[in-house]
Amino acid sequence: MAKTVLIVEDDNNIADLLRLYLEKEGYEVSIAPDGLKGVKQFREVQPALVLLDVMLPGMDGWSVCRTIRAESKTPIIMLTAKSETEDKVQGLKAGADDYITKPFEMKEVLARIEAVLRRSGIEPEKASRKLVFDKLVIDMDAFELTVDGKKIPTPPKEMELLYHLASTPNRVYTRNQLLDEVWGFDYFGDTRTVDVHVKRLREKLEGVSDQWELKTVWSVGYKFEVAGR
Repeated sequence: MAKTVLIVEDDNNIADLLRLYLEKEGYEVSIAPDGLKGVKQFREVQPALVLLDVMLPGMDGWSVCRTIRAESKTPIIMLTAKSETEDKVQGLKAGADDYITKPFEMKEVLARIEAVLRRSGIEPEKASRKLVFDKLVIDMDAFELTVDGKKIPTPPKEMELLYHLASTPNRVYTRNQLLDEVWGFDYFGDTRTVDVHVKRLREKLEGVSDQWELKTVWSVGYKFEVAGR
């Protein structure tokens, strides 16, 4: 059974980004937009772990942390834009298990979640990250791309981009969304970076199958189009 992570975060963009990555890793996700709702949802959902923002409306993250800790040993990771040592100390004194400063990379968040769960005696469940289409296998567990039965050497970022697009067939992503969600929350590169990676992927994939296509949506971005879906 998938483990549930409760995200208590008032920034919808950050909450949605966290949800997207966690669900791809096999977690179930519950989101609360403020501290009071966070405590309420914690009691209702009984999550395996809480990602908790510090600056929240109504009831700040430190108060939420103390409230949860008074009734449960559930692991808590604090998320905040504050980086001062005293803020980190305050969070840890309130009962937090770890502390991540914004902006952050999703790989770091996922690694810390897994580490905190292991320390708490809760082994994280890893969902298989392997997608199979006609003449195409995208295996992120092995970081291998197989096209028409042949393994094609592919750089990690190209693999991540293709997997991200193919995970949600027919969904259109803007270049800025792909920069945020594939390159990371704190990446400030040019959107042409996405175009270059898509061009390289097309060189590997074009003409292989009529069942799917890495497609440009003009003036918007890109999608992995699958016939019949």
